[in-house]
Amino acid sequence: MTMQPAVLVTGGAGYVGSHVCKALHRSGLTPVTLDNLHTGHPWAVKWGPLEVGDVRDESFVSDVMLRHKVTAVLHFAALSLVGESGSKPVEYYDTNVRGALSLVSAMRRCGVERIVFSSTCAVYGESDNLPIEESQPTRPINVYGRTKLAAENFLTDMAATGAIRVALLRYFNAAGADLDGEIGEAHRPETHLIPLAIQAVLERDRPISVFGSDYPTADGTCERDYVHVEDLADAHLQALAFLERTGGSRAFNLGTGQPVSVRQVLKAVGRVVGSQVPTIEAPRRPGDPPRLFAAPERAERDLGWVATRSDVDTIVASAVKWHRRNVLSEAV
Repeated sequence: MTMQPAVLVTGGAGYVGSHVCKALHRSGLTPVTLDNLHTGHPWAVKWGPLEVGDVRDESFVSDVMLRHKVTAVLHFAALSLVGESGSKPVEYYDTNVRGALSLVSAMRRCGVERIVFSSTCAVYGESDNLPIEESQPTRPINVYGRTKLAAENFLTDMAATGAIRVALLRYFNAAGADLDGEIGEAHRPETHLIPLAIQAVLERDRPISVFGSDYPTADGTCERDYVHVEDLADAHLQALAFLERTGGSRAFNLGTGQPVSVRQVLKAVGRVVGSQVPTIEAPRRPGDPPRLFAAPERAERDLGWVATRSDVDTIVASAVKWHRRNVLSEAV
């Protein structure tokens, strides 16, 4: 029996990581999840082995790589709450930056060269030039964004030595759930607009706050670039293939280039559920830019990646299906 090539997925029990594990399995690869389960869920690991441990433990990571004969790494393990990062900078730098250093040290020890890094549009900060291109300055305005940029810089410097090959994937707004309904978004606490809106209408939870209705946008609310999590998963597989063809480092924006407003999202949830989302008007939040969306042409050209499931109705319908099947039934 031929062994399927193994790929290490740090943070593979989390939201995006678990969807990528399913995509890896579909493509004939074995995802080996390494997760400390701080925010990840054991039930989300369905398509390969789970190794419970911390990415900062270099000896443990090396042992996992050698035992499973890992050929590449997808690195998701991180702390990612923007608000929390400001009050816990030590924890964020320790996990997000030291974690990357430890992981790459283990890779070098085990002879693994390829790494795809889960990054974020937060590395750009507030940009006046839209859509955002990868060549624009990186000026993050919060601790989370600064830690992800620091990890990016380290990986880029390591790639310049020839020790690794790296693709830096800068997500815009990851959203939606597995179209089969097997896995989905289950954060505690939840901070993302779409699941909060679904909770507000399906669980009769508290009304959702609309932070700012006087922005210079078509309907006065913030506009963001939402990308279906399955489209993001595809990008990781295409990035792995890209790294087989080329060395060095390369950053890619993962977005649609089509911004969607808060009100448009709430209307989409109402259409899918069949009931209006209860809302409360609230003041603007500091640091929220009116519009934020990607120029995705580099990913289209170099990776062959195009978002095909990222219209707002498909995103919302998949998230509602997941919520009804799993959250309301208390299956998770």
